[in-house]
Parts: sequence; C-alpha cells; structure tokens
Amino acid sequence: MPPENDVEVAVIGGGVVGCAVTLALARIGVAVALLEAEAELALGASGTNSGILHTGFDSIPGELETELILASGRQRDAMLDALAIPVLRCGALMRPFDDSQRDAAAAVAAVARRNGVSVVERDDGTVEIPGEAITDPVAYTLALAVEAERQGAELRTRFRVDSIEADGSGLRVGAASGVTVRCSLAINCAGLEADSIARFGGDASFSIYPRKGEFLVFDRPSGAPLDQILMPFHTKRTRGVLVFPTIDGKIVAGPTAVDLDDKHDWSVRASAREEIIGKAAVLYPPLEGAEPVFAYAGLRPAGRGVNYLIGIAPTCPRLVHAAAIRSTGLSASLGIAEHVMEFVSSLGVALGPEAPLKGGPVRRSDRPWWRRTAEYRASVAA
Repeated sequence: MPPENDVEVAVIGGGVVGCAVTLALARIGVAVALLEAEAELALGASGTNSGILHTGFDSIPGELETELILASGRQRDAMLDALAIPVLRCGALMRPFDDSQRDAAAAVAAVARRNGVSVVERDDGTVEIPGEAITDPVAYTLALAVEAERQGAELRTRFRVDSIEADGSGLRVGAASGVTVRCSLAINCAGLEADSIARFGGDASFSIYPRKGEFLVFDRPSGAPLDQILMPFHTKRTRGVLVFPTIDGKIVAGPTAVDLDDKHDWSVRASAREEIIGKAAVLYPPLEGAEPVFAYAGLRPAGRGVNYLIGIAPTCPRLVHAAAIRSTGLSASLGIAEHVMEFVSSLGVALGPEAPLKGGPVRRSDRPWWRRTAEYRASVAA
C-alpha cells in the first residue's frame, strides 16, 4: 500500500501562481500541500520571464486578467516588504518614434486612466509609467513558497501527478512514484501541463501550447546607464521586445514570441539574436553591436482560444483550474490567488481569518535567476 497524506487542498504546480495560491490557503488556516513535478520550484515560466511587475496600465479594461493584475498590485508592496523580496522600482517609458506612435501613446495613456494606473504624458508624446518595477522572479516565487511553509503548508517536489480520482467526497491525487495525496479538492496551477492535469480529471475542454519567449542578457555598456524599463508599443499578439535592467546589474532584451507544439523545447534559436538586437537597439542604441553574455528562453503557457481560465472543472467538481495564465502570472499572482479563494470557499472549505505575514530569512538561488532554468535543463538533458 503506497503511503498517503491527507490534506484539505492539494495545489498542483510550483510556479508563482501555485506558490501564491498555497500561501493564500495557508494564511487562512487551510491544510495545504503544494505538489511540484520538478526537483525545484520555479523552473518553468515563473523563472524564465522578464521579472517585470506590471501595473496593468495597458491591459484591456474590464477583462479578468486586468482585474487580477490590478488586485495583485494593491497587495504587492506589503508582500515585497514583509518577505524582503528584491525589487527595483524603476518605472517604464514608452517613447513614440513617429506620428502613428504618438496616437498609440495617447491611447495607452487613456487605457491607463481607465484602469486607475498613474502615468505621465510628456510633451514629446512619451508615456512614463512610474509604477512599473523589476524583481528577481525566482526569488519572488521562492519567497512565497517559504512563507507558505512558515504558515503551515507542506511543499513536495518530484511529485509528478499522473492521476486524479474521485475518493468519496474528495480526490486522490497520484504521482508517478506511486505516492498518493488524498484531499478535499485540488487546484490546477500546472502551467504548461495544466491541460494534462485537467484531463486526469476528465476535462478536455481546453488545451495549452507553449509560446516561446527568448531573451538576451548583456553587461551594462560603459557610460550608458539604463535606469528604466524601455517598452515598445505592443500589438494584439505580443508586447514586443523590451529592454530593461535587472536586479543584479545586467541589461536584458526580449522577448520573442514563437508559438510551438513542443512543451520541452527550451532552446534559444540561432535567429533570435538578430530578431532581438535590431528591435532592442531602436529603444536603447548602446545595444547596437553588443555581445550578449547569456541567452535564455521561457515557455509561456498560452491557452488555445482562452486566457485566464480560472474556475471549477466541468467534469470534476472538486478540481479548480487556474490555467492559461499566458504572460502576466508574476504580475497577477496575488490577485489570482485571491480569486481562487472564492471557488475554494464555494466548495465548502472553511476559510479562517487571514494570518499576518511572518517574514524571515530569504531563500536565494545559488546562481542568477536568468541562468537557473537553462542550466537546470541542460544538466537534465546531459
């Protein structure tokens, strides 16, 4: 008989959304276990993005994604301070280069005002967004996880879910290793594999595909400081190539946006350098001809025809999805967790008063966050 571990809620997926949900549950007294397939947390999209904490200034008003980014923003400063998460409060600039972009700049400012986000419109049409910030996304995710442990959560890595079965009034969540967790309900925060987890619960209503975003990392050019995020005017499909400083003193340019079928292709294409540097140098001319010191790719969990799928699985009433969180999971994670609690409550889990954050020693990775996943994937492949 395989060992069993009874909890009220099992959270599947140890990225930033899963860690935020786990912390939210632990703070209100719910017995919760976080189940992560890999050997460490934040080895997927949560550790391979830009690290930008967006304000929601340019998000479509009224959409769930926008509302949850804004909700997250209302909680974020308190979380950053209490957990000593590194943050660079640098702001961002969107600078128009022609008349059509001046019109786009005015439209961006109008959207920001509708979303209640402060922006500054300069005489030359540039839009400044003072609230945009940079963090170390791995440190952010790990800080949420460590605080969840302080609040009583259990974190389990190398738990690759391969079955979800009804068990009386709850569920049995099984791992490939043979271990089973029995829970009242499960929350699917599995990122790229969220559709696979859904299918274990009999739900084939959505699918996830990877949208690859490649980034180049540079040393700071001598005599050319960069103290703000530089943003282009984005399209309906992508935010485009950005240039931004990092917590550890580098400059990063990217991402690309390449739709794939292979959820395991973390490689950086040979053509990515040319695609990125040409666009990045328009925003930040010192990158023209610069040599990157590293390159990494992230796979964003995009939903086919769906974005921010959060709710109860139609085929499994004890399974809650937080899926298709394509590119703003870091920025919206706290708001997503708050929203998920509504479904947890509706399924009969008793929610106690929220405990204060405890804080404490910060968990740090032993290598820069922008190297971590790429090096881990390379070691696994070897």
